[in-house]
Amino acid sequence: MSSPPAAPPRTTAHRRRPAWAGRNYTLLTGAAVVTNLGSHGALIASAFAVLETGGSGGDVGLVAAARTLPLVLFLLIGGALADRMPRHRVMVAANALNCVSQAAFAVLVLTGQPQLWQMMLLTALCGTGQAFFNPAAEGMLLSSVSAEHANRAFALFRMAMNGAGIGGAALGGAMIAAIGPGWVLAVDAAAFAVAGAMRAFLDVGHVADRAPGGGLLADLREGWVEFRTRPWLWSIVLQFSVVVAVVGAAEAVYGPLVARDQLGGPAPWGLALGFFGIGTIAGAVLMMVWKPRRLLLVGTLCVFPLALPSAGLAVPLPVWGLCAVMFVSGTAIEVFGVNWMTTMHQEIPEEKFSRVSAYDWFGSVSMLPLATAVAGPVESAFGRTSALWGCAALVVLGTAAVLFVPDVRRMTRRPAPAKAAVFPAAAAPDPATECSGVSPG
Repeated sequence: MSSPPAAPPRTTAHRRRPAWAGRNYTLLTGAAVVTNLGSHGALIASAFAVLETGGSGGDVGLVAAARTLPLVLFLLIGGALADRMPRHRVMVAANALNCVSQAAFAVLVLTGQPQLWQMMLLTALCGTGQAFFNPAAEGMLLSSVSAEHANRAFALFRMAMNGAGIGGAALGGAMIAAIGPGWVLAVDAAAFAVAGAMRAFLDVGHVADRAPGGGLLADLREGWVEFRTRPWLWSIVLQFSVVVAVVGAAEAVYGPLVARDQLGGPAPWGLALGFFGIGTIAGAVLMMVWKPRRLLLVGTLCVFPLALPSAGLAVPLPVWGLCAVMFVSGTAIEVFGVNWMTTMHQEIPEEKFSRVSAYDWFGSVSMLPLATAVAGPVESAFGRTSALWGCAALVVLGTAAVLFVPDVRRMTRRPAPAKAAVFPAAAAPDPATECSGVSPG
């Protein structure tokens, strides 16, 4: 009896991952999934840690503000640093800071009664780590794929992050109920340690050595020139400084209040937020197959639906209606996000990307702390319904204004060059929010 034929050699067709998903892209995506699983649960855990020590809703807001303020203050420095140093080292150092701060937060919660100032300080350290991480991560992700496959790669990356975020929030909520917020914070610290170890194995051999430059301030000025000389870039970042602020105020302040007073409690609001997350996954799946030619025009049109949740809360819609508009807005913002990342990949030089990304992040989140702080006084002065309709109107007006910028209407997808802008991902030796944060990209 003859022996069975030998198995055919393993070829590219038998790979479990696409040919374009090289080693760096796979490590970055896997690390992002790990950190999102931990961080989304930790955001809930930090709020409950404050409340369990007798803190008020205002104290929860102070801890949240302590996270956002360092993000705004240090983003530009983080972007300049990421263009001067190997980006993976900046990412690993930021993960280490997040790991230590969350571990200390967990120990405080598990062993005693943490003071408000202690929780604010440790949360601020987490925000500081994110300020240095975000620009470096976006630059590293953009350099890990070729222009030809950028649209699909960014869609898959965002789908993995959003899916992990949904799972992390659900798992974190269940763990808080079962074993308390301290253990969820400890899990988040462990997640940062694992993700940092994964990012330490990123291969940066393809990245050319960066010129020393003229110092940190000179690098920031050079990044500013890149930013301000591109009308499509600064106009959309200016738009998102308003959009992120009012959407953040509506979701963080008004949404829970409407749920408490008119929808029957926190469960309906949690369900609506879950549908937003499902919508982002649907949008990422769509963008894996759809490559619109007019990148920014399509993306900007998809910002208009972000007005729907505020309008739905102003009515207010029944729970099923609110879930529907949250799903639509989640899908739409994901379409924008992928088109935005693809445009940045196409238009911004790789060696300057982290600095430009820092200005993007800085502009987008700069008004968020102010918006959440004044949401309560605005409600007292004008009423909650009027405040919510105002949020919706600002989204619509800001987005309509951007359509008057010619570069936004005319920006088109260019064919991939014969040689990738950075390196062909398939041939190479084989980034979101870590603590929290919002930006166009």
